[in-house]
Amino acid sequence: MRNSNGRTIAFTKGHGTGNDFVIVADPDGELDLTDDQISVLCDRHFGIGADGILRVVRSRAIPEGADMPDAEWFMDYRNADGSTAEMCGNGIRVYLRYLLDAGLVQLGEGETILIGTRNGPRPMTRSLLGFEVDLGAFRVEEGETLVRARGLPVPRPGLRVDVGNPHVVVALPSDDDLDDLDLTVIPRLQPEPANGANVEFVVPADPLVQDGVGAIRMRVFERGVGETLSCGTGVAAAALAVREWAGPAAPDRWSVEVPGGILGVRVAPVDGIPHVFLSGPATLVFSGEVALAQRS
Repeated sequence: MRNSNGRTIAFTKGHGTGNDFVIVADPDGELDLTDDQISVLCDRHFGIGADGILRVVRSRAIPEGADMPDAEWFMDYRNADGSTAEMCGNGIRVYLRYLLDAGLVQLGEGETILIGTRNGPRPMTRSLLGFEVDLGAFRVEEGETLVRARGLPVPRPGLRVDVGNPHVVVALPSDDDLDDLDLTVIPRLQPEPANGANVEFVVPADPLVQDGVGAIRMRVFERGVGETLSCGTGVAAAALAVREWAGPAAPDRWSVEVPGGILGVRVAPVDGIPHVFLSGPATLVFSGEVALAQRS
């Protein structure tokens, strides 16, 4: 199905460090996009081109947001193949940028706003890098996952990290090893997680820590998308994994370089429970109208 003679909708294109999205306003939840329609919209040859779709909908208008009365707006995020995702760290910053620019919300310095997600309402504030989101409590899981990827001479162990969605983080010894990866091919995981996982490949800086801030470089393969220029939750997971490997003396602040730019990660307690925070820029690029592909 590539016929685009259906309903015409308005959209905005945005990105967070190169992780790009088609943003569609649907405040009252009247738009029901099929997986195929999303796939066409995100196609970089036949559509607008994006890593995913952000549907701007009021929490009360979507079943997943019905129990979030303090979050007026819900980020309905779908991957480029139409599959749903629990959370998107870059997407939620772009989502807030859209809400602010469209005049749908206001956010002053020092103020916090809640945005609904499938991983619960997420608090957001302004930061020096743009916006910061509290991704919530995280879990570094026991055991290892064996990762095979094109460009890796041998399979390597990966650490499972859950930041509201699942990740497997693999440490590599050098920048050359990172650059040699061919992520046009899906990395293979053993055991394979039931719902799949994003896979991050990381190289620590040398030295790892300067002025109390850890630094790493990363590439990512996102489930349902492929390699992207950036993955916000993946950045957080990668920093948490290296922090775990570094041991008790590891810092709580991290700078993570991805192909699309630099993002910040910090770990801090909230009500006595360690939370992971992600900060970075969010940019709106252009707006327009597009005809939806007809339903199959």
